[in-house]
Amino acid sequence: MLFIKYNIRIASFLMGGLSFWAMNAVHAEIYKQVDAQGRVTYSNVPMKGAVKLNLEPLNTVPATRPKTSVASPSGFPKVDGDTQKKRDDTRRRILEEELAAEEKLLAEASTQKDPTAVTLHEKNVSALKKELANIK
Repeated sequence: MLFIKYNIRIASFLMGGLSFWAMNAVHAEIYKQVDAQGRVTYSNVPMKGAVKLNLEPLNTVPATRPKTSVASPSGFPKVDGDTQKKRDDTRRRILEEELAAEEKLLAEASTQKDPTAVTLHEKNVSALKKELANIK
């Protein structure tokens, strides 16, 4: 029980500190300084000769969420689940065959100590593995 009370106190302290930090971040003061050459500098730190600006709060609008799916146009050809599964299985098999061939070529390039070929085949193996991971 003592452990739970201790954790609650720590959480309360952290939340209070975070809210204090957030309030300070929102209410930052902005200063404007113009030097002898006419260069303008804006800062949140007061400087010699700087003037504090009183800025109006910014209007904010929450971002809209994009639609998660796009509807197919009417008359768009549909594929049944079995046909799509067969296509996915064929694609997976082709990619696995290509991966096996690239791994074999990588091994050959490694034994021949050809750094250019090794790099090329390593990139191909990596890309094929990534593509296989993306198949549903």
